[in-house]
Amino acid sequence: MLIAQVSDLHVCAPGQLANGVVDTNAMARAGLEAVAALQPRPDALLLSGDLVEAGGAASYAHLLELLAPIDLPLYPVAGNHDEREALAEAFGGRAGPHTARLPGFWQYAASLGPLRLLVLDTVVPRQGHGALCARRLDWLDQRLAEDATPTVVAMHHPPFATGIGHMDAMGLLDGAEALEAIVRRHGQVQVILCGHLHRSIQVRFGGTVASVCPSTAHQIALNLLQSSADGYVMEPPAFQLHLWHGGRLVSHTVPIGDFGGTQPFA
Repeated sequence: MLIAQVSDLHVCAPGQLANGVVDTNAMARAGLEAVAALQPRPDALLLSGDLVEAGGAASYAHLLELLAPIDLPLYPVAGNHDEREALAEAFGGRAGPHTARLPGFWQYAASLGPLRLLVLDTVVPRQGHGALCARRLDWLDQRLAEDATPTVVAMHHPPFATGIGHMDAMGLLDGAEALEAIVRRHGQVQVILCGHLHRSIQVRFGGTVASVCPSTAHQIALNLLQSSADGYVMEPPAFQLHLWHGGRLVSHTVPIGDFGGTQPFA
């Protein structure tokens, strides 16, 4: 089982730029083309939130155009730039097979061969930060209690602080401790896959690993000063691959671009 993860595409309506500067549409196209060209071919594509920049129907329509060549089951996650209703409408006939949808949220379960995927909805409408209320947490606890299959949990807002001050201020501000307790109780959680931070970041969490995928577009500036101002940098975009191999999930970060191909050692 090989899962590709792309995150924070921030797709705009055609002709628009994110922040008036970044051509996220072209960068999303390049990232998705890189995923489509992979060998071996992934079994599924996880899109871990902020799929569009402004949440409108035109942006989701363009996102679906970009995804059209991707002949893989798609598992979208809602981010703070997304709108639940618009996302659900856009992916109503395009999302991969899933069950146990939680009414009122974009939260569901899916079977991925030897793995189970549980997608959490951390969105707080019209806010940058995230939260997990009691209903969403209870749903997770119930899903984990009913099935001991090795499980991947996916969510947009990472449930931990990173030291990047302005991003921590808009992280998962409610529910992180309860989430950690639930995950710790259920030993089948292999990893928690996140987005939001536009960087590759990993940390121990609840007896497992929580991991952040870089963006296919701009990256958040790595500024660990307590007084850090917000900002982004045009570091190389990337996506991640998660390989179930030998009873373990092995994760690789893949930069997007033309790097000249594989060269043999002398």
